[in-house]
Parts: sequence; structure tokens; C-alpha cells
Amino acid sequence: MKIDVIGDVHGCYEELLSLLAKLGYKKIDDTYEHPQNRKLAFVGDLTDRGPNSVEVIQLVSQLVESNQAFYCPGNHCDKLYRYFLGRKVQITHGLETTVAELKSLAKNDYQRVRQQFISLVERSPLYHVLGDKELVIAHAGIRPDYIGQTNKRVKTFVLYGDITGETNKDGTPVRRDWAKHHQGDEWIVYGHTPVKEPRFIHRTVNIDTGCVFGGALSALQFPEMTVVQVPSSQPLLEDKFRSYDE
Repeated sequence: MKIDVIGDVHGCYEELLSLLAKLGYKKIDDTYEHPQNRKLAFVGDLTDRGPNSVEVIQLVSQLVESNQAFYCPGNHCDKLYRYFLGRKVQITHGLETTVAELKSLAKNDYQRVRQQFISLVERSPLYHVLGDKELVIAHAGIRPDYIGQTNKRVKTFVLYGDITGETNKDGTPVRRDWAKHHQGDEWIVYGHTPVKEPRFIHRTVNIDTGCVFGGALSALQFPEMTVVQVPSSQPLLEDKFRSYDE
């Protein structure tokens, strides 16, 4: 199985279309197909902060529905899902941009997008184990001993990373560098933490290159392990990218 794993889109719809074209996907009816039968995979965080979250929801939902893509939710996806269910969530940290888009829709369009997204999340696993267990796609990563489990501890790790419970000065959670200690045979591809360039370490790849923060939207081609990128149209926010002390 040949798969193109795309990092956090965060509403960057135009960049997503450019990346699909660069990867060789062709639009057929309401979906995209690859002439060599490659499939897409999304590591979550489709929405928030960027300009076109609704269009990203619609496109990815159609791709998954037509069996052209795999998807697993990120923490922003989980929060939007809870918002759509009517649960109490803080409309902050980017959700406010998605909510503003949603409120501008006609009632019927809103209900259609709401149902599309709820269905997308409810039909998708917390993480994907693909191929002959060679590739694992999880939003913020996953420990090898967690693979096969879906309990609360695993869900927290997959959505938020290896958090300590402490917070940084900017309010973001302190996260341990789990990838630095990964020793499994599988490749784990994830996003969640924006980096200037895709980070390859110990058979893990962070493919979130901060498109919404002015970086790039990146795809990892598996099993070739090559990276394809398109530049962001958003202004560059240097302080949003993480530098790892290897």
C-alpha cells in the first residue's frame, strides 16, 4: 500500500489543493484519485486558525467517504466534535475562526457540514495501523506499547502528546519528547507540534510543518519516505515552531 500522509491542515484549503495536485491526484467528481492508486492519510487537526476550515471538512469527508483517504482526529477535531454535539467548550485557540465560518452559513449548509464532520469523526479510529503493521498514523504520536489500545490514557497521548500536566509560560502544555526514545519497528507518522522541517528520528516522522503559521503543508510518501511540500500563503510566525534539542 502506497500512502501520502498529510500534516495538520488547519483550514489551509488552497494549500491542500496545491499539495494534492503536486502529489499527482486528479479531481474526479467530488473526490480526488491517484493514477497509481495511492491513498491519502490525514493526521488530524483539519480545522481552526486557517481561513477555510469548512471547505477542508467537506473535502476530507468526501475523500474518506470515497475510500481515497484515511483520517484520524486531532485535538482540534475532538474539540470541534464536542462543540457540534452541544457540549461546553471554550471557543478559543483557533476554534473561534471555525465557529465564525460556521455561523456565516445558511442553516441547511450548517447542518450538512455538522453532520459530515460528526460522521467523519465517529467513523474514524483514534489512530490507524496500516500496511502489514508497518505504518501507524496518530495525531500527536503513540507509544508502541499503546498500539492496539484505545483507553483514556492512550486517547490523551494520541490527541495531546506525552504531556506532563505542567504548562509553559504561553499556556501550552509541557510535552515530553517521546519520539526521541521510540524503539519500535513500525514507522509512526504524526503532527500536532509545528516544526520548520519534517523531523525524522527513530522511525518516527513529525510531518506538521506549520502551514497555518506560515511554514509549509507537507506530505510524507510511504513507503518511499520522501517529502512533498507546498509553501504556505499565511504570514510567518516564527515563535509557533518547536526546536528540538537532539
